[in-house]
Amino acid sequence: MVRLSTSQKQSNNLTIKQSNQIINMKKKILITIGILVLIAVAGRIWFHYNWHRMPGIISSFKNPTGPNQAVDWQEGPRTRTSDKPNVIVILVDDMGFNEVSSYGGGMGNGQFKTPNIDQLAADGVLCRNGYATTAVCAASRASLLTGRYSTRFGFEYTPTSKGMGKFVADQNKAAVQPYLYNASVDERLPHRDEMGLPPAELLLPELLKPEGYHSVHIGKWHLGSTEKFRPNRQGFEEALWMESGGLFLPEDDPNVVNAKLDFDPIDKFLWANLPYAVRFNDSGRFQPDGHLTDYLTNEAVKVIEKNKNRPFFLYMAYWAVHTPLQALKSDYDELSYIKDHTERVQAAMVKTVDRGVGKIRQALKENGIDENTIIIFTCDNGAPHYVGLRDVNKPYRGWKITLFEGGIHVPFIVNYPDSIPAGQVYDGRVSNIDIFETVGTLAGATIPTNKKMDGTNILPFLTGAKAGAPSRPLFTKNGTFSQVIKDNWKLLWDQQQQKKWLFDLKNDPTEQNNLIDEIPQKTKELKTLLTAFLAEQVTPLWDGSSHMPVHIDKHLNESKTKDDEFAYWQN
Repeated sequence: MVRLSTSQKQSNNLTIKQSNQIINMKKKILITIGILVLIAVAGRIWFHYNWHRMPGIISSFKNPTGPNQAVDWQEGPRTRTSDKPNVIVILVDDMGFNEVSSYGGGMGNGQFKTPNIDQLAADGVLCRNGYATTAVCAASRASLLTGRYSTRFGFEYTPTSKGMGKFVADQNKAAVQPYLYNASVDERLPHRDEMGLPPAELLLPELLKPEGYHSVHIGKWHLGSTEKFRPNRQGFEEALWMESGGLFLPEDDPNVVNAKLDFDPIDKFLWANLPYAVRFNDSGRFQPDGHLTDYLTNEAVKVIEKNKNRPFFLYMAYWAVHTPLQALKSDYDELSYIKDHTERVQAAMVKTVDRGVGKIRQALKENGIDENTIIIFTCDNGAPHYVGLRDVNKPYRGWKITLFEGGIHVPFIVNYPDSIPAGQVYDGRVSNIDIFETVGTLAGATIPTNKKMDGTNILPFLTGAKAGAPSRPLFTKNGTFSQVIKDNWKLLWDQQQQKKWLFDLKNDPTEQNNLIDEIPQKTKELKTLLTAFLAEQVTPLWDGSSHMPVHIDKHLNESKTKDDEFAYWQN
C-alpha cells in the first residue's frame, strides 16, 4: 500500500476542490444560459402576443399620466365692448346619421332620443344633406379648420402608429377580400406625433384672431402633437386636448360599462394603448375628472363663463362616440329597453354628447349670450363598420372609411338666433369645409385669396337671403379612392380594384342603383371633373401602407362572400 505524504494529500485535495469548483462553475453557467434561454423564449412568446401593446408602454414611459389638475382658463374682460358673434363648433367623432333622433333616431328600435340635439335643430336649421369632406377623422378635421381639402397640403392619411398596418394585416390573413400591406412603406413612416397639419396653413382661429376673437380648443386634436403642431401653436390661445383619443374612464372604474369588440383587431389595439389622459397647452398628461365626455363639457361651460364679455371661438371636438366603447353605468342603466349590449353602450355614449349640447346651451343662456352665438353641430364622418351595429348610418349604405353616403353624409345643424328663424329645414348640400368661410365672413374676417379655398359661405342660404344651394361640387381623395358630387350626381372611383359607381342622388339617395354602364356621358363628365381635381392635389406628406377592403353593406362582424360589394381604403 502506497502512503501519500502530507503535501501530496494536500495537493490532491486541492485538485479535487478545483475540479469541484470547475464543475460547479459549469453548472452555474449552464443554469444561467438555461435561464437566459427561457427568458428569451418567454420574452419572444410575450412579444408575439403583446407587441401591439408596445406603443402604449413606450408612451407611458415618455409621457406618464399624472393625477387630475385644475385648468386655469384665462379670464376675459369685465364688460363687453364688441358685438361680434361668438362661435361654437361642436364636432362629434364617428356619430352615425341614424344616431340623432332628428334624423331618424333608429337606435333602440326608435325609442332612443337625443332631446338636446333635437332642440338645437328645432331652434335653428336642420340640414338634411350635410357632408364631411372625407370618411376619416383627421383629414376631415384638417379640412374643417382650413376651409381647404386637406389633400391640397398633403394631409391625406390618418396619423397612426408605425406597425398598425402590419398588425391589422396579420389579423386579416383569412379575409374574403385581400388586405394589401406594403412593409417598405410602413418602415418609412414618420413617428405619429410628426404626422401633423403644416403650420403654413391658415387655421380658423388664426383667421379670427385679428377680429378680436379668443379661441379655445377642447377635445380631440389628431393633427400632430410635437410642439409645432399643437393646437396652442396653431392659433388657439388655449387648448385642453388629446393627441388622438383615449379611454373615457379607466377600464376597471366602478362607474363604467365597457363593450369590447372581440372581432375587431383595431379595438384590441386601442384598449391596449390608449391612456385615460388629457393635456392643457404644453403640459404633460393628466387624468380627466370623471367620464371624459362630461369632463370636456364641464370645462367648456367654464370657458363660456370666462369669455362671456368678449367674442370667442370654441372648437368643441368630442372624442365620443369613437371606440373604445365606454359608458357611464348611470346612463347605461337608463337604457334598459335596448337589449343588445354594444348598442346600449353606444347609445349611452351618444347620450353624454346630447347632455353636453344641453349644458353648453344652458351656459350661453345663463350668461346672456345665447342670442349672439352661432352653434354649428356636425360630425367628422359616419359611423364605422367595426362597431358591429347594422343601422347606425341608416338609411345610407356604407360606413366610415368608405365614400358611400354612410361614410360622409352626416348630421349638420346650425343654430343662430340672431339670424336664423326657428324650425327651418334645409335640403341643399352643405359641408364641414364651408365652416371656415361661413364663420370667417360672419366675424368680418378677410378670407384668403392667395390660396385655393374650397368652401363657401352657407349662411345666406340658411337664412333665406339666397335661394337654392351652393353650386360647387364636393370632392374627396384618399389614396386610390375618390369621389365627386355635382348637381345630385355622384361618381365613386376605386382605382385599386378599377371599379366605378355612378349614382343619381336625387332619385336614389341611398345608392342602390349603379348607373355606371347606363349613362356613359354623365360618367365621362364627372370623371373629367374628378380627374382635374386629383391633378391639383399635392404629394402626400406620408404614404399609406395598407389597402383595407371595406364591405359596403356588411359590418365587420357579419360573414362575407366574394360577391359582396367592397371598396379599398388606403392608409
